[in-house]
Amino acid sequence: MNDPQALISISLLISIVIISLMGFRNYEIIEQFKHYPYEEFRSRSFYRWFTCTFLHGDFFHLFLNAFVLWQFGFVVESICQVKFGFYEGMIIYLAIYILLAILSSVPTYLKYKNTPSYSSIGASGVISGLLFIYILYFPMNILLIYGIIPMPAFLMGILYLIYSWWASRKRQDGIDHEAHFWGAAFGLLIGFILKLI
Repeated sequence: MNDPQALISISLLISIVIISLMGFRNYEIIEQFKHYPYEEFRSRSFYRWFTCTFLHGDFFHLFLNAFVLWQFGFVVESICQVKFGFYEGMIIYLAIYILLAILSSVPTYLKYKNTPSYSSIGASGVISGLLFIYILYFPMNILLIYGIIPMPAFLMGILYLIYSWWASRKRQDGIDHEAHFWGAAFGLLIGFILKLI
């Protein structure tokens, strides 16, 4: 078997950066591919659940998601390759990415399908899912919160879930906290399934 290589993660990362930069220059790209529950409900444009993950609102948003994908997506892809084989692992990892994009978008869709003013972009739901697969496999690894505060991965995960749950009900800040919470929750579920297979 070939040594694990994060070819899908690299391809996704490059695609996210290129398409996000295109969106910065041409807002029509964002309009066409953003997660927009109101429009999805009426036109059945459910492709947006996946395409929105390649778009970001600004450079910081893009950098943050790209950095977390680089940190944790590469590890999850390697886990899949070791567990299932090189090529099969890449296919399974890509399927996980797509599945997390869909599953993390559904709760927001259900909540806002009759709200024309709401839309969102970004890979945060998927990234949350990949992060929590990592946490499930490496719960005692030390992560640096904001690059400064050291914390065991499992504890950071608990705090992240609590905050995302609270924020999805209390905050109206334009951030898709539902996608963060449900992406993380579905990531845990997928991680458990991976461990059982």
